[in-house]
Amino acid sequence: MTSQTPPPGCPAHQPQHAGFPLYSQEFATDPADVYARLRATYGPLAPVELYPGATATLALSYQAALEVLRSPETFSKDSRRWKGLADGRVSPDNPTVPMMAYRPNCLFSDGDAHDRLRGAVTDSLDRVDPNALRGYIERGADRLIDHFAARGEADLVGEYARALPLLVFNELFGSPAHFGDRLVAGMSGIFDGVDAERANAELTATLLELVALKRASPGADVTSWLMAHPAALNDEEMLHHLVLLMGAGTEPQLNLISNTLRLLLSDDRFGGDLAGGSLPIEDALDEVLWTDPPMANYAVHFPIRDVDLAGVRLPEGEPVVVSFAAANTDPALAGVSRTGNRAHLAWSAGPHACPAQGPARLIASVAVERLLDRLPDLELAVKPDELVWRPGPFHRALAALPVRFPPATVSTALATPLATNATTNGPTSTTGSTSTAEATAAATAGPHPVVAAADSTALASDPASGGTPWSPTAAPSGSTLPVATSTPRPGGSTRTGRWPRWSSLVAWLRGR
Repeated sequence: MTSQTPPPGCPAHQPQHAGFPLYSQEFATDPADVYARLRATYGPLAPVELYPGATATLALSYQAALEVLRSPETFSKDSRRWKGLADGRVSPDNPTVPMMAYRPNCLFSDGDAHDRLRGAVTDSLDRVDPNALRGYIERGADRLIDHFAARGEADLVGEYARALPLLVFNELFGSPAHFGDRLVAGMSGIFDGVDAERANAELTATLLELVALKRASPGADVTSWLMAHPAALNDEEMLHHLVLLMGAGTEPQLNLISNTLRLLLSDDRFGGDLAGGSLPIEDALDEVLWTDPPMANYAVHFPIRDVDLAGVRLPEGEPVVVSFAAANTDPALAGVSRTGNRAHLAWSAGPHACPAQGPARLIASVAVERLLDRLPDLELAVKPDELVWRPGPFHRALAALPVRFPPATVSTALATPLATNATTNGPTSTTGSTSTAEATAAATAGPHPVVAAADSTALASDPASGGTPWSPTAAPSGSTLPVATSTPRPGGSTRTGRWPRWSSLVAWLRGR
């Protein structure tokens, strides 16, 4: 008799112990407890189930995480090595696939291919003027705050932290206003694992339109700079780098802002300083990046051969996920002071360390600073332990952050109409202008008024700033691969730039 090999996808093909389900509400509610139990049971490496049918090994210790992140000769980022997806144990419609399957961008490449693609990203991001970026964040924050300031209550996730990064990135990438809602739906669906296959298709279609638009009409924006880079990215590479950059700059940014606000409003170490006007925002950001990083578990790697790590045999091609949150809170680091210490792994490490640490930190710090400056008596509307966290294996994300405060007046920014006929040299939309009447109608639609759209030809040169906010430099030079796990604190700057154009914030302002 000959033994029969079980077909892919049948129970006999699955590992006997799938591991702890990281998609559960139990994990979302108290991940620190789960990490502690996994350490006690398995040590530095533990089996986990990311979503039903998709298993991985989770690196829990700081040392094991660094070993994976800094050893590209042993641990590859190229997920075409993922045996579970190749042999059918992981179905193509599994929610992990949009987050982990191969895309031709720098996140999923190694060696020379990674160097080429990473150079295009870092050089293009280097052309963004941080002074202008700060201006966009401040202007965007003011407009969002003005929509709820007079009510005396708000959900800072749905009405602030979710909208602001996408408004900023919409401008940075020269995305037409009407793409906004489609990008939101695609990104949130992928991160939450809710109808992820459909969400990925929507995101792909939208960004392909953006690529075609910028091929025809390039502007002073990150998308166009990527296209003009000597790396000569083709349309497929452009698409998947936009997925990477927008994904990394939206959902994680939302979580960094909201998690920092939660800490400031719930922790006595920080809350006591708010009323006195001394806002320890940088310290709060550091604390969040250590203990509640916005991407708790990611940096998926695949051993290129069977390898031993921390006494565990890791099979070739089976995913190893780095737990930034667990590594940062490793008991072995118990004596390390976190104040002012940026040796955390929230930005990853090694050749794939986040290339946008500076802008990401700036967006979060200015967002928090602006909100607390406008609403200094902000307080949680519920007890901290009543806050609900969104389930998912990768992120650390609040479902809502309800707050209350003494009703405040709107800022002068909302009362001041935007110029609609300026000719400038900043990121642009080529979808045609919006008339004053159309902008007024958009601004008054729905139960929560939406920000009026400026004329699509009115771009980023603010007369008050005395110059263009984007860095109109020549072709970028070659870049090197940063391996640091921290970034300097951004310096002060003056407000510049115009309010980004947007089509519809109704869904966000209603918390949808």
